[in-house]
Amino acid sequence: MSAHLLEVKHASKVFQVGGLINGSKLVAVNDVSFTIEKDRPEIFTIAGESGSGKTTLTRMLLRDLEPSSGDVLFEGKSVTTIRKRADFAAFMKTVQPVFQNPFETFNPLRRVEEYLFDTAVNFGIAKDRKSAVEVVDKALHSVGLSLEELSRRYPHELSGGQIQRISVARSLISHPSLILADEPVSMVDASLRMAIVNLFKKLRDEEGVSVIYITHDLATAYYISNRIAIMLRGYVVEMGPVEAVLGNPLHPYTQLLKESVPAPDPVDKEAWAKRIGLSTQEVKEYGQKGCKFASRCPKVSDKCREADPPDVEAEGRTVKCYLYGSAS
Repeated sequence: MSAHLLEVKHASKVFQVGGLINGSKLVAVNDVSFTIEKDRPEIFTIAGESGSGKTTLTRMLLRDLEPSSGDVLFEGKSVTTIRKRADFAAFMKTVQPVFQNPFETFNPLRRVEEYLFDTAVNFGIAKDRKSAVEVVDKALHSVGLSLEELSRRYPHELSGGQIQRISVARSLISHPSLILADEPVSMVDASLRMAIVNLFKKLRDEEGVSVIYITHDLATAYYISNRIAIMLRGYVVEMGPVEAVLGNPLHPYTQLLKESVPAPDPVDKEAWAKRIGLSTQEVKEYGQKGCKFASRCPKVSDKCREADPPDVEAEGRTVKCYLYGSAS
Protein backbone atom coordinates (compact mmCIF):
# COMPACT_ATOMS: atom_id res chain seq x y z
CA MET A 1 0.00 0.00 0.00
CA SER A 2 1.23 3.48 -0.92
CA ALA A 3 2.70 5.70 1.79
CA HIS A 4 1.29 8.68 -0.09
CA LEU A 5 -2.21 9.92 0.58
CA LEU A 6 -2.07 11.99 -2.61
CA GLU A 7 0.54 11.93 -5.34
CA VAL A 8 0.52 14.30 -8.31
CA LYS A 9 2.92 13.05 -10.97
CA HIS A 10 3.90 15.46 -13.76
CA ALA A 11 0.27 16.49 -14.25
CA SER A 12 -0.57 18.83 -17.13
CA LYS A 13 -3.84 20.16 -18.54
CA VAL A 14 -4.13 21.62 -22.03
CA PHE A 15 -7.23 23.44 -23.32
CA GLN A 16 -8.09 24.20 -26.92
CA VAL A 17 -8.83 27.91 -27.23
CA GLY A 18 -10.87 29.01 -30.24
CA GLY A 19 -11.57 26.75 -33.21
CA LEU A 20 -9.75 23.54 -33.99
CA ILE A 21 -8.23 25.09 -37.13
CA ASN A 22 -7.53 28.71 -36.18
CA GLY A 23 -7.42 28.26 -32.43
CA SER A 24 -4.49 27.73 -30.09
CA LYS A 25 -3.64 25.59 -27.09
CA LEU A 26 -3.51 26.92 -23.56
CA VAL A 27 -1.43 24.93 -21.07
CA ALA A 28 -3.31 25.76 -17.86
CA VAL A 29 -1.30 23.34 -15.70
CA ASN A 30 2.20 22.36 -16.77
CA ASP A 31 4.15 19.40 -15.35
CA VAL A 32 3.13 19.76 -11.69
CA SER A 33 4.29 17.21 -9.10
CA PHE A 34 3.89 16.99 -5.32
CA THR A 35 2.84 14.52 -2.61
CA ILE A 36 0.83 14.51 0.61
CA GLU A 37 1.88 11.79 3.07
CA LYS A 38 -0.63 9.54 4.84
CA ASP A 39 0.97 9.67 8.28
CA ARG A 40 1.86 13.37 8.21
CA PRO A 41 -1.28 15.57 8.17
CA GLU A 42 -0.50 18.99 6.80
CA ILE A 43 -1.91 22.12 5.23
CA PHE A 44 -0.40 22.40 1.77
CA THR A 45 -1.09 25.72 0.06
CA ILE A 46 -1.22 26.33 -3.68
CA ALA A 47 -0.94 30.08 -4.21
CA GLY A 48 -0.77 32.46 -7.13
CA GLU A 49 -2.59 35.26 -8.89
CA SER A 50 -5.84 34.75 -10.77
CA GLY A 51 -5.17 32.69 -13.89
CA SER A 52 -2.14 30.88 -12.49
CA GLY A 53 -3.76 27.45 -12.91
CA LYS A 54 -4.47 26.64 -9.28
CA THR A 55 -8.23 26.09 -9.71
CA THR A 56 -7.66 23.93 -12.80
CA LEU A 57 -5.25 21.86 -10.74
CA THR A 58 -7.86 21.54 -8.00
CA ARG A 59 -10.43 20.28 -10.49
CA MET A 60 -7.98 17.58 -11.57
CA LEU A 61 -7.44 16.55 -7.96
CA LEU A 62 -11.20 16.21 -7.54
CA ARG A 63 -11.47 14.21 -10.78
CA ASP A 64 -13.62 16.93 -12.30
CA LEU A 65 -11.01 17.27 -15.07
CA GLU A 66 -8.77 14.57 -16.45
CA PRO A 67 -5.07 15.40 -16.93
CA SER A 68 -3.90 15.77 -20.52
CA SER A 69 -0.71 14.05 -19.38
CA GLY A 70 0.72 12.80 -16.11
CA ASP A 71 -1.41 11.37 -13.32
CA VAL A 72 -3.10 12.00 -9.98
CA LEU A 73 -3.02 9.12 -7.52
CA PHE A 74 -5.00 8.84 -4.31
CA GLU A 75 -3.79 6.14 -1.93
CA GLY A 76 -1.75 4.69 -4.78
CA LYS A 77 -4.61 4.46 -7.31
CA SER A 78 -5.07 6.73 -10.28
CA VAL A 79 -8.21 8.85 -9.98
CA THR A 80 -8.56 8.72 -13.77
CA THR A 81 -9.44 5.02 -13.54
CA ILE A 82 -12.52 5.72 -11.39
CA ARG A 83 -15.52 4.84 -13.53
CA LYS A 84 -18.09 3.05 -11.39
CA ARG A 85 -20.51 5.11 -9.33
CA ALA A 86 -19.69 3.18 -6.16
CA ASP A 87 -15.95 3.80 -6.63
CA PHE A 88 -16.54 7.51 -7.18
CA ALA A 89 -18.68 7.68 -4.03
CA ALA A 90 -15.89 5.99 -2.06
CA PHE A 91 -13.37 8.50 -3.42
CA MET A 92 -15.56 11.50 -2.56
CA LYS A 93 -16.14 10.11 0.92
CA THR A 94 -12.44 10.52 1.69
CA VAL A 95 -11.70 13.60 -0.47
CA GLN A 96 -14.07 16.47 0.22
CA PRO A 97 -14.21 19.95 -1.39
CA VAL A 98 -14.95 23.33 0.16
CA PHE A 99 -15.68 25.88 -2.54
CA GLN A 100 -15.09 29.62 -2.84
CA ASN A 101 -18.70 30.84 -2.81
CA PRO A 102 -20.59 29.13 0.02
CA PHE A 103 -23.98 30.26 -1.29
CA GLU A 104 -23.45 28.27 -4.52
CA THR A 105 -23.21 25.09 -2.46
CA PHE A 106 -26.79 25.26 -1.25
CA ASN A 107 -30.11 25.63 -3.10
CA PRO A 108 -31.76 28.81 -1.76
CA LEU A 109 -35.16 27.07 -1.79
CA ARG A 110 -34.04 24.18 0.41
CA ARG A 111 -33.34 24.17 4.13
CA VAL A 112 -29.65 23.88 4.96
CA GLU A 113 -30.06 20.95 7.34
CA GLU A 114 -31.46 18.77 4.54
CA TYR A 115 -28.10 18.82 2.76
CA LEU A 116 -26.34 17.73 5.93
CA PHE A 117 -28.75 14.86 6.56
CA ASP A 118 -28.48 13.73 2.92
CA THR A 119 -24.68 13.73 3.16
CA ALA A 120 -24.74 11.51 6.25
CA VAL A 121 -27.20 9.04 4.73
CA ASN A 122 -25.74 8.96 1.19
CA PHE A 123 -22.22 8.21 2.45
CA GLY A 124 -23.52 5.49 4.77
CA ILE A 125 -22.55 7.31 7.95
CA ALA A 126 -26.14 7.03 9.18
CA LYS A 127 -28.92 4.72 8.01
CA ASP A 128 -31.68 7.32 8.15
CA ARG A 129 -32.43 10.91 9.10
CA LYS A 130 -33.20 10.05 12.72
CA SER A 131 -29.84 8.39 13.28
CA ALA A 132 -28.11 11.19 11.34
CA VAL A 133 -29.06 13.85 13.89
CA GLU A 134 -26.16 13.09 16.21
CA VAL A 135 -23.67 12.86 13.32
CA VAL A 136 -24.78 16.19 11.83
CA ASP A 137 -24.85 17.98 15.17
CA LYS A 138 -21.34 16.76 16.00
CA ALA A 139 -20.00 18.05 12.67
CA LEU A 140 -21.67 21.43 13.26
CA HIS A 141 -20.27 21.70 16.78
CA SER A 142 -16.77 21.19 15.36
CA VAL A 143 -17.21 24.45 13.42
CA GLY A 144 -18.82 26.36 16.27
CA LEU A 145 -22.46 25.85 15.27
CA SER A 146 -25.32 23.54 16.29
CA LEU A 147 -28.23 21.82 14.61
CA GLU A 148 -30.62 23.59 16.94
CA GLU A 149 -29.64 27.08 15.78
CA LEU A 150 -29.77 26.09 12.08
CA SER A 151 -32.99 24.09 12.21
CA ARG A 152 -35.53 24.99 9.49
CA ARG A 153 -33.41 27.86 8.18
CA TYR A 154 -32.67 28.67 4.55
CA PRO A 155 -29.30 29.87 3.19
CA HIS A 156 -30.41 33.50 2.84
CA GLU A 157 -31.22 33.57 6.57
CA LEU A 158 -27.57 32.93 7.45
CA SER A 159 -24.42 35.01 7.13
CA GLY A 160 -21.63 34.23 4.68
CA GLY A 161 -19.41 33.13 7.54
CA GLN A 162 -22.07 30.75 8.86
CA ILE A 163 -22.68 29.26 5.42
CA GLN A 164 -18.97 28.70 4.84
CA ARG A 165 -18.61 27.00 8.22
CA ILE A 166 -21.61 24.82 7.34
CA SER A 167 -19.83 23.91 4.09
CA VAL A 168 -16.83 22.77 6.12
CA ALA A 169 -19.09 20.86 8.53
CA ARG A 170 -20.73 19.12 5.59
CA SER A 171 -17.31 18.04 4.32
CA LEU A 172 -16.47 16.57 7.74
CA ILE A 173 -19.53 14.32 7.99
CA SER A 174 -17.91 11.60 5.86
CA HIS A 175 -14.70 11.64 7.97
CA PRO A 176 -12.42 12.58 5.03
CA SER A 177 -8.67 12.17 4.92
CA LEU A 178 -8.23 15.18 2.64
CA ILE A 179 -10.10 18.48 2.18
CA LEU A 180 -9.58 20.62 -0.91
CA ALA A 181 -10.45 24.20 0.00
CA ASP A 182 -10.58 26.50 -3.05
CA GLU A 183 -10.37 30.16 -1.95
CA PRO A 184 -12.52 29.37 1.13
CA VAL A 185 -12.13 32.79 2.79
CA SER A 186 -12.31 35.12 -0.21
CA MET A 187 -16.09 35.60 0.05
CA VAL A 188 -16.31 36.25 3.78
CA ASP A 189 -15.59 39.32 5.88
CA ALA A 190 -12.04 39.85 7.10
CA SER A 191 -13.25 39.39 10.68
CA LEU A 192 -14.34 35.82 9.88
CA ARG A 193 -11.29 34.74 7.90
CA MET A 194 -9.22 33.87 10.93
CA ALA A 195 -12.06 31.76 12.37
CA ILE A 196 -12.17 29.66 9.20
CA VAL A 197 -8.42 29.27 8.76
CA ASN A 198 -8.08 28.38 12.45
CA LEU A 199 -10.68 25.69 11.84
CA PHE A 200 -8.44 24.14 9.18
CA LYS A 201 -5.53 24.16 11.65
CA LYS A 202 -7.75 22.44 14.21
CA LEU A 203 -8.75 19.76 11.68
CA ARG A 204 -5.09 19.09 10.91
CA ASP A 205 -3.91 19.04 14.52
CA GLU A 206 -6.84 17.33 16.25
CA GLU A 207 -8.54 15.27 13.54
CA GLY A 208 -5.53 14.33 11.39
CA VAL A 209 -7.11 15.76 8.24
CA SER A 210 -4.82 17.11 5.53
CA VAL A 211 -5.94 20.26 3.71
CA ILE A 212 -4.97 21.57 0.30
CA TYR A 213 -5.58 25.29 0.62
CA ILE A 214 -5.98 27.18 -2.67
CA THR A 215 -5.54 30.93 -2.28
CA HIS A 216 -4.17 34.25 -3.55
CA ASP A 217 -3.95 35.47 0.06
CA LEU A 218 -0.34 35.07 1.18
CA ALA A 219 -1.07 36.37 4.67
CA THR A 220 -3.42 33.49 5.59
CA ALA A 221 -1.22 31.06 3.66
CA TYR A 222 1.78 31.99 5.80
CA TYR A 223 -0.29 31.66 8.98
CA ILE A 224 -1.72 28.18 8.45
CA SER A 225 0.51 26.33 5.96
CA ASN A 226 3.17 23.71 6.44
CA ARG A 227 4.27 23.87 2.82
CA ILE A 228 3.42 26.13 -0.10
CA ALA A 229 3.62 25.91 -3.89
CA ILE A 230 3.68 29.15 -5.88
CA MET A 231 2.09 28.87 -9.34
CA LEU A 232 2.69 31.05 -12.38
CA ARG A 233 1.01 30.43 -15.76
CA GLY A 234 0.53 26.74 -15.02
CA TYR A 235 3.98 26.09 -13.53
CA VAL A 236 4.99 25.63 -9.91
CA VAL A 237 7.90 28.07 -9.73
CA GLU A 238 8.77 27.64 -6.04
CA MET A 239 7.74 25.00 -3.49
CA GLY A 240 8.84 24.18 0.03
CA PRO A 241 8.28 24.97 3.72
CA VAL A 242 6.17 28.10 4.02
CA GLU A 243 8.66 29.82 6.34
CA ALA A 244 11.40 29.44 3.71
CA VAL A 245 9.35 30.27 0.62
CA LEU A 246 7.54 33.32 2.00
CA GLY A 247 10.13 34.30 4.60
CA ASN A 248 13.00 34.34 2.10
CA PRO A 249 11.61 33.85 -1.44
CA LEU A 250 14.11 32.93 -4.14
CA HIS A 251 12.14 33.07 -7.38
CA PRO A 252 11.72 36.66 -8.64
CA TYR A 253 7.98 36.04 -9.08
CA THR A 254 7.57 34.91 -5.47
CA GLN A 255 9.50 37.99 -4.41
CA LEU A 256 7.07 40.14 -6.41
CA LEU A 257 4.06 38.44 -4.83
CA LYS A 258 5.42 39.00 -1.36
CA GLU A 259 6.07 42.67 -2.10
CA SER A 260 2.49 42.98 -3.37
CA VAL A 261 1.01 42.07 0.02
CA PRO A 262 -0.19 45.37 1.54
CA ALA A 263 1.18 46.43 4.89
CA PRO A 264 -1.32 46.26 7.77
CA ASP A 265 -3.37 49.45 7.51
CA PRO A 266 -6.87 49.54 9.01
CA VAL A 267 -7.63 52.73 7.06
CA ASP A 268 -6.81 51.33 3.61
CA LYS A 269 -9.42 48.58 3.52
CA GLU A 270 -9.60 48.61 -0.28
CA ALA A 271 -6.01 47.41 -0.57
CA TRP A 272 -6.89 44.16 1.19
CA ALA A 273 -10.02 43.65 -0.95
CA LYS A 274 -8.14 43.68 -4.27
CA ARG A 275 -7.36 40.43 -6.06
CA ILE A 276 -4.17 40.06 -8.03
CA GLY A 277 -5.35 39.81 -11.64
CA LEU A 278 -4.10 39.27 -15.16
CA SER A 279 -3.17 42.28 -17.27
CA THR A 280 -3.16 42.09 -21.06
CA GLN A 281 0.61 41.60 -21.00
CA GLU A 282 0.37 38.80 -18.46
CA VAL A 283 -2.16 36.87 -20.56
CA LYS A 284 0.47 36.78 -23.33
CA GLU A 285 2.89 35.10 -20.93
CA TYR A 286 1.06 31.79 -21.33
CA GLY A 287 2.24 31.49 -24.91
CA GLN A 288 5.70 32.97 -24.68
CA LYS A 289 8.77 30.78 -25.06
CA GLY A 290 10.95 30.10 -22.03
CA CYS A 291 10.24 31.32 -18.51
CA LYS A 292 6.73 32.77 -18.23
CA PHE A 293 8.03 35.54 -15.97
CA ALA A 294 10.80 36.64 -18.33
CA SER A 295 8.96 39.71 -19.65
CA ARG A 296 8.58 41.11 -16.11
CA CYS A 297 11.65 39.75 -14.36
CA PRO A 298 14.32 42.29 -13.32
CA LYS A 299 16.98 39.53 -13.41
CA VAL A 300 16.15 38.11 -16.85
CA SER A 301 18.91 36.75 -19.10
CA ASP A 302 18.87 35.54 -22.71
CA LYS A 303 18.52 31.87 -21.76
CA CYS A 304 15.39 32.67 -19.74
CA ARG A 305 13.65 33.57 -23.02
CA GLU A 306 14.85 30.46 -24.85
CA ALA A 307 13.75 27.49 -22.76
CA ASP A 308 11.84 26.61 -19.60
CA PRO A 309 14.11 26.67 -16.54
CA PRO A 310 14.62 23.30 -14.83
CA ASP A 311 13.52 22.57 -11.27
CA VAL A 312 16.50 22.85 -8.91
CA GLU A 313 16.93 22.33 -5.17
CA ALA A 314 18.12 25.46 -3.39
CA GLU A 315 18.04 26.51 0.26
CA GLY A 316 15.54 23.88 1.33
CA ARG A 317 13.00 24.25 -1.45
CA THR A 318 12.45 23.56 -5.16
CA VAL A 319 12.69 26.57 -7.46
CA LYS A 320 12.24 26.82 -11.23
CA CYS A 321 14.83 29.46 -12.09
CA TYR A 322 18.19 29.74 -13.86
CA LEU A 323 19.56 31.84 -10.99
CA TYR A 324 20.07 28.84 -8.70
CA GLY A 325 21.87 25.53 -8.44
CA SER A 326 23.24 23.83 -11.52
CA ALA A 327 20.90 25.96 -13.62
CA SER A 328 22.82 29.17 -12.79
